[in-house]
Amino acid sequence: MKKKLKYFIAAAVMLFVLGGCAQAAPAQNDTQVRVGSLKGPTSIGLVKLIHEQENNPYTFTMETQADVIIAGMASGDLDIALIPANVASVLYKKTNGGIEVIDINTLGVLYMVSGNADIASLEDLAGKTVYTTGAGSTPEYVLRYLLSEKGLSDSVKIEFKSEAAEVAAQLAADPSCVGMLPQPFVTAALAQNDQLSIVMDMTKEWDALNNGSRLLTGVTVVRKAFLEENKEAVLSFLKDHEDSVDFVNTQTETAAEYTAEAGIIEKAPVAQKAIPFCNIVCISGSEMKDALSGYLQILFEQDPASVGGQLPADDFYGIIE
Repeated sequence: MKKKLKYFIAAAVMLFVLGGCAQAAPAQNDTQVRVGSLKGPTSIGLVKLIHEQENNPYTFTMETQADVIIAGMASGDLDIALIPANVASVLYKKTNGGIEVIDINTLGVLYMVSGNADIASLEDLAGKTVYTTGAGSTPEYVLRYLLSEKGLSDSVKIEFKSEAAEVAAQLAADPSCVGMLPQPFVTAALAQNDQLSIVMDMTKEWDALNNGSRLLTGVTVVRKAFLEENKEAVLSFLKDHEDSVDFVNTQTETAAEYTAEAGIIEKAPVAQKAIPFCNIVCISGSEMKDALSGYLQILFEQDPASVGGQLPADDFYGIIE
């Protein structure tokens, strides 16, 4: 009897100790989360998590085309994705409201580049040709909107190239030309040609209109079915994403090494120069909703198809705290 009592007391003490430890250090959420992103600025905010993925519950897939990420979200092969803001609205429509936005991950990354020192404002583009990429996507919508607001739609010619490297090649052949490029291609172009410089920040041009919206590049979305079953895992990701973004913006040198390691930008020195111009953020809650809804409204007014034919409903904006 004494022997049984002794074992019972020992077991009770062990349970108490284990219970106390669990209370002091709660176990972290270990739900596996499959994250897809595009190779470019929208993925830079993830580099700390990518570098440490052996010690976290995230599996990362990086693609060069948004269509691949969209297909992964639609099929359920991905749980969370970082995609262009207008593409998120299109995906919401395509999946019958099956996704929610949880944060804005990148603000504007578009810049006007030229070797022409006389260009300092949108008005200075009158009578000129702007070379850019992104026909039928964000770069075109942003440029046409800004030109329209300044009354320049008929006086500025836009010539589209299939990729940023072609715009850079045009600028290298004739530095007096004007090109609109996203980061990190801007930094790469400037590094290869010392005659070029940034003549306009399109984000600042947008903000100067004071129209209540913000120029956005990328957002982070989650499948609603995954969110409903794994809300704690999604909230943990949101917190980890915010921490990674803070790391990128405050420890840029190390973040640049991680960016090169992840294959987002080939060389760390270029990444280190580009990161401060990539406007990497993690904006959630009501601020996210206000900024994103205003931006999508402007795109919708230009071309309804750019956001999927209609503006998304309120349930598009997720985890509003």
